[in-house]
Amino acid sequence: MTQRADPSRKRAIVAAVQLSNVSDLEFDASLAELRQLAKTLGFEVAGTFTQKRAGFDKTAYFGTGKREELSALREQERADAILIDHDISPSQAFNLEKEVGGEVMDRTMVILEIFHRHARSRIARAQVEIARLGYMAPRLREAAKQAGPKDRARSGTGGRSGGESHGELDRRKIRDRIAELQTELDAMSMGRQTQRARRQERQGLARVALVGYTNAGKSTLMRALTGNQALVADKLFATLDTTVRALQPASVPPVLVSDTVGFIKNLPHGLVASFKSTLDEALEASLLAHVVDASDPGFERQLAVTEEVLDEIGAKVVPRLLVFNKIDRGGNEGELRAALRAKYPDCIVMSARREGDITKLREAIAAFFQRDLVEAELFLPWAAQKMRGEIFATCKVIEERADGEGAFLRVRGAPEAVRRLHQQFGRRKASRV
Repeated sequence: MTQRADPSRKRAIVAAVQLSNVSDLEFDASLAELRQLAKTLGFEVAGTFTQKRAGFDKTAYFGTGKREELSALREQERADAILIDHDISPSQAFNLEKEVGGEVMDRTMVILEIFHRHARSRIARAQVEIARLGYMAPRLREAAKQAGPKDRARSGTGGRSGGESHGELDRRKIRDRIAELQTELDAMSMGRQTQRARRQERQGLARVALVGYTNAGKSTLMRALTGNQALVADKLFATLDTTVRALQPASVPPVLVSDTVGFIKNLPHGLVASFKSTLDEALEASLLAHVVDASDPGFERQLAVTEEVLDEIGAKVVPRLLVFNKIDRGGNEGELRAALRAKYPDCIVMSARREGDITKLREAIAAFFQRDLVEAELFLPWAAQKMRGEIFATCKVIEERADGEGAFLRVRGAPEAVRRLHQQFGRRKASRV
């Protein structure tokens, strides 16, 4: 009998049906991703089980004979769960669980559970709970149906719930809870938008958002670009909450860098919707740095998935900077660099662990925001010298002279920041560089 490597860890079998229109390469890549998701969830992967079919079995996903084989494998490996690499219906999950034994989790359930465990902020927790409740609702209906006459017993508690079955009562509670959470989420999102608007108006900061497939190295880049000690872990969805920090060393104009939640193939639509406020960082940015793991053989598929999700949330028109990361892990580095630059002429090929590469990326980001800088001359009376800090923080001072009344500063900066300062201290109109 198979011995557990770590008795405290649950064991799982990764299982999937390969449809006739799915290539071996695509199928294997998806299974490898599910094994990574299982690892992130804390499972020890005890084995992989597959079947080739023209379509999924409507009753229990796998064919009858394969369900018997899977049951024997689960018992042999002493697995606690079966992780299915597709979304399956509540009835398919119920029937498969009944025949095979152990818990059955489809791909969406696995991702939702990871998000649930990793969410930290109030807004992320609320978003995840909405998605989980929406996922649970049809499964409660299936459970009530399978329970048969027992579930039709009335609760008899009186009031609005009098006469409701237990299943109906549970479903109503879910609807009420989703509505309550959505109200809280709307209020929190509005507060965040107000804070962002005030901060940008006050500081005139440009914004770049790091986007890309999960585990592409965004958090490592975030730490290198900003000096922020963001969590860096070799796990999918290691961090969910958006982190926003200033680009360091400071540039003109000052740039805010945000690290967004990673994308993944078949990201549940409920999560795309519920994480809209997190992904809004991508919508509000003036530039998207699309980070791709160059060492992954399936990077083109990952690149396409990210582009699809960005289009889905309305970020298609935001300018992109394509960043191929982890070039140092890709075998023949010189050959890979040449191939990437030939296919993607404007891309940046780099390793987040090399300071020289980080400097080039930082310069490329700063250069993007310096394209439309304007110049103006400001006059700062001696009585208002306390404003020097704000001027130097938001603009580059390229010339300074003084007379008996105060200081004249020739500055270059973002149009909005210069316009605001010029309204307060300007003697001349701003001119484009």
